[in-house]
Amino acid sequence: MAKTALILVDIQNDFCPGGTLAVKEGDQIIPIVNQLQAGYDLVVATQDWHPVNHKSFASNNPGKAPGELCDLNGRPQVMWPEHCVQGTKGAEFHPALDLSRVARVFRKGMDPEVDSYSGCYDNDRICSTGLLDWLGEQNVDAVDVVGLALDYCVKATALDLRSAGFDTTVIEDATRGVELQPGDVARAIDALKAAGVRVKTSSAV
Repeated sequence: MAKTALILVDIQNDFCPGGTLAVKEGDQIIPIVNQLQAGYDLVVATQDWHPVNHKSFASNNPGKAPGELCDLNGRPQVMWPEHCVQGTKGAEFHPALDLSRVARVFRKGMDPEVDSYSGCYDNDRICSTGLLDWLGEQNVDAVDVVGLALDYCVKATALDLRSAGFDTTVIEDATRGVELQPGDVARAIDALKAAGVRVKTSSAV
């Protein structure tokens, strides 16, 4: 029997207020996410898990500043402040997030040479996290995506899930965006809809 899964994307301390790459109001999604979980057959989470020498960190690229767009091994790369470094408090899931229903955690961003926005692949689309295969093995055919941040990791994860054939929905009020450039969130939503991803509010799920 086909199942529906809820994907919790990177709800970690560093992406919430007080973190090194804080998303505005990032912690405000957590009560919604916790309430949603009971309505799904499966709940899984992704976790940014960077080595300290990750090349996407501005601190590892002399002369580069956070927010600057650079080239990393031939691919455009935003320079980020250090965040979600393996084993640090910032990389931990937010303490208010209910993890009791999470069946499995898929870590990403562990290769220092390439960033990984999607919970499915790295940005070079060479290395898989195993999420897509695992969902298939669990008989999942539909996924709802929540978490941080809408215009980066949530968008990339949802697009990959849709591309892999899953019936995919992003729950908009259970996400927040970085909005590095004005309009990034609106453009992300347009891109999701254009790819066939539904965008709904939690009250409509």
